[in-house]
Amino acid sequence: MTHYETAAADRVPLGQKAAFGAGHLVLNLLPGSLGFFMFFLLTAFGMDPFLAGLLGGLPRIFDAITDPVMGFISDNTKSRWGRRRPYIFVGAILSGIFFALLWQLNENNSQMFNFWYFLIFSMVFLIGNTMFATPLVGLGYEMTSDYNERTRLMAFSQTMGQMAWMIVPWFWVIIADPDIFESQAVGVRQLSIIVGAICIVLGVLPAFFCRGIDSAKMENRVKITWSTLFSNLFDLFRGISEAMRNVPFVRLCGATFLVFNGFQVVAAFSVYIIVFYLFNGSYAAAGTWPAWFSSITAVVTAFFVIPAVSWIANKVGKRIAFIISTAISIVGYLLKWWAFNPDNPWLMFMPVPFIAFGLGGLFTLMMSMTADVCDLDELNNGMPRKEGTFGAIYWWMVKLGQALALVMGGLVLKLVGFDGNAAQQTAETLLNLRIADIVIPATTAFLAILVMWGYSLSEERAREIKAELEARRGVL
Repeated sequence: MTHYETAAADRVPLGQKAAFGAGHLVLNLLPGSLGFFMFFLLTAFGMDPFLAGLLGGLPRIFDAITDPVMGFISDNTKSRWGRRRPYIFVGAILSGIFFALLWQLNENNSQMFNFWYFLIFSMVFLIGNTMFATPLVGLGYEMTSDYNERTRLMAFSQTMGQMAWMIVPWFWVIIADPDIFESQAVGVRQLSIIVGAICIVLGVLPAFFCRGIDSAKMENRVKITWSTLFSNLFDLFRGISEAMRNVPFVRLCGATFLVFNGFQVVAAFSVYIIVFYLFNGSYAAAGTWPAWFSSITAVVTAFFVIPAVSWIANKVGKRIAFIISTAISIVGYLLKWWAFNPDNPWLMFMPVPFIAFGLGGLFTLMMSMTADVCDLDELNNGMPRKEGTFGAIYWWMVKLGQALALVMGGLVLKLVGFDGNAAQQTAETLLNLRIADIVIPATTAFLAILVMWGYSLSEERAREIKAELEARRGVL
């Protein structure tokens, strides 16, 4: 149990937490909407499945390159408004505008015209989104230097972020409803404008109301100009190398990769199990059950799991809180064997509170612990602080793993014999699918616990590092 009281100067005011949380709602709403809208590339715009797959994968490669570059730029920026906030402001506006433009496809255009239109605007959208997301994550790491207040800040922001996942599962229901839109294509075009406008309004709030460290006291920042491009690249790779030599950070990345991507591999399996196992292949009978499953999971995560994880971390420390929350999620995965019951579909919600501890605890704790890791990096490598670089590497790893998980998910479906064109699946296929849906995420979660078992940044060590840094360079 912690014996420390958070100093008043280290507490983040509620208004700043709300503004930061609004930014995280956007961070979840944009990719969540993008994922659900991608379904309509096939049904509304007649895109070939292979081309649609390319449109989902190629931009991720581009995104993986831009994230570390943006992190490096924001770490070394000098401006009267700080290192992060100018990019957040501009990035939020660009993200919203280009998300809306991205989906102004016309179903009467040729398939290749729509392919190149979507691919080009995807790249432009990702530039704006990276400009927004990477500095926002870095800003969160530096909004407080207190060990426990970091967890409370991340818990608050993650709770607000989950609100996006309460909404986006219903997009495909709304778009496909002929009583709301005259066609799916019209629904996609109009709803994307609404989503883009919401993201602009909420996305600029952190730029106005959140405060990071006093960057005027930041030493050793490099000059970023066209003439210093090659030396900047050297500094960028040096910063990445220093981050990857940070053992606690590598453990955070490894555990996140295992928990998140173990979940992602089987993320779509629940829908297939609901439709083909609980409702015998009838999409009509399944109705809105899959949407309710996703939305209720988000509600439980936001208003029960995240506050509980934050409380546990405050009592026993972040490492133990991660081990507890991940172990609880394993229990939830195992319960799915009995919960998915054709005789009583309501039982599918029984494991939700347990499973939700997996991702709900993961990002709340990992983002808080990454902020602690940034302190350790400053202690070992000096200024400038590299919150942007650490955040970019962390989320680059998440995105890379997500791309691999999508491939692995398809491979698993093929191995279990799933036939997407069949009205019903064989009993053997459904049995193997249910086993994979349980075994894969439970196994990766267990491995993540082993990875984090030796994590060394305890609360006592984190507070020692903070004291050493303040003695060295003063309070930022």
